[in-house]
Amino acid sequence: MSITEHELKIKLEEVEDPDIGEDIVTLGLVNDVTIDDGTARISLALNAPYAPSEMELGNQVRELCDEVGLEADVRASVGREHGFDDEVLPNVRNVIAVSSGKGGVGKTTVAANLAAGLEKRGAMVGLLDADIHGPNVPKILPIEGEPGVMPNEDIVPPRSDGVRIISMGFMMEEDDDPAILRGPMVNKFMMKFLEGVEWGRLDYLIVDLPPGTGDATLNLLQSMPVTGSVVVTTPQEMALEDTSKGIQMFNKHDTPVLGVVENMSSFVCPSCDDQHGLFGTDGADEIVDRYDTPLLGKIPIHPDFGADGSKGPIVKDDESSVQDPVDDIVDEIADRVGKTNRRTVAENTSDEPADVLPTETED
Repeated sequence: MSITEHELKIKLEEVEDPDIGEDIVTLGLVNDVTIDDGTARISLALNAPYAPSEMELGNQVRELCDEVGLEADVRASVGREHGFDDEVLPNVRNVIAVSSGKGGVGKTTVAANLAAGLEKRGAMVGLLDADIHGPNVPKILPIEGEPGVMPNEDIVPPRSDGVRIISMGFMMEEDDDPAILRGPMVNKFMMKFLEGVEWGRLDYLIVDLPPGTGDATLNLLQSMPVTGSVVVTTPQEMALEDTSKGIQMFNKHDTPVLGVVENMSSFVCPSCDDQHGLFGTDGADEIVDRYDTPLLGKIPIHPDFGADGSKGPIVKDDESSVQDPVDDIVDEIADRVGKTNRRTVAENTSDEPADVLPTETED
């Protein structure tokens, strides 16, 4: 059975986006379809590598091609035509900002595990430790070597199991040296980390923001093409109040909030397995209901996921009971990134004139 490119594109309407609820052709996610010597080359406007939902979409397209007797060569490509800014950080596909309303809630530990988890899945990942006054990423992710410098004075980030990392901690002679900097100097360092780092090609750049809603956070949001933000909190009332302020800040700057992670959600007794809400219960549920924001997951109190994260990334500890909930959060964040990007494509497609497919006629 032979099938034309026009017929194949119509058949692709059978593939439905699991998150948005419409088919991929109507959403504008099919960039191009060509058939050559039994191979269907299909370009899809997908931009969240290794996100489970987008991997499933790709598999459905391959199965559909197999049904009509074609080999599938599926590629992912997005760009300016879909509303994606390629002038700032042009080689970075997605910037994910990890934030918290206050310090001490596990923001850096979540950011480091997100970066390590995405890299474990096969993605190219960078981690920018933008918490100038508390640069703790190097304590969680062991660094291989020191930062390098290119002839143009751009910084070459060192790696931790493949994750490229830049941190203010690299600039300190001793680990406990304080970063005593006023606002203008903080912003100068931040712009150097953004514009003066040779990140290479990245699928994801994770940015560990300073806690709160100060100048450094605002300047970063205004300087970077942020795909979305992840807000980390604990169930404590004071932390939730500050989390509310952080979500409002992102909303005012038109930065999508991918969702909320509740850390230290409960303590599971190692002797009796009873669960205890030491810092309150259902705190994050109130936040997500108030702001119609997804709850990405809850992480219990556990020695493997300590406040200082000094035991390393839990996503790579196969023996830890906390690995599964953290891994689930990584998948959920990747899926939210994909959904956000596909909605952007769909919105830009809806603004364009309708793509009227020509009618096939027989000779």
